[in-house]
Amino acid sequence: MARVVLALGANMGDPARQITEAVAAIASHPKITLLKQSSIIVSEPWGKTDQAQFHNGAVLIETSLEPIALLDFCLATEAALGRVRVEHWGPRLIDIDVIAYDRLELESQRLTLPHPFAHQREFVIDPVREIAPKIADWLMNRSGQKSG
Repeated sequence: MARVVLALGANMGDPARQITEAVAAIASHPKITLLKQSSIIVSEPWGKTDQAQFHNGAVLIETSLEPIALLDFCLATEAALGRVRVEHWGPRLIDIDVIAYDRLELESQRLTLPHPFAHQREFVIDPVREIAPKIADWLMNRSGQKSG
């Protein structure tokens, strides 16, 4: 079983409700156990700043799903909740990102682990630190290794 951090965000519709529904969908998967859930924070948009504030949170899960299968499940969950991908870093009903999968380092066309921007985004690191401080520290320490 792998310990995984997923980050969730939304800024359209009812963001808090959508995050709650996404967490419920994640927790209902037979190969996923929800271990911890962060509180929801409100943050300014990142990347594309001319849009509404985001609600963000994170969950710590345990899963037997392999990384790409987990990514596929996250994307399917987003679609089931109504997300349509239109604009990179644009407004969204729900976003579920795989931030860390154990301490696996992976770079493929579909998935990079750990998430390459996690350490630059307080709206990711702060909820991760709340539920998994050692993983947050690892993400921050890795950022120094990559740039140096």
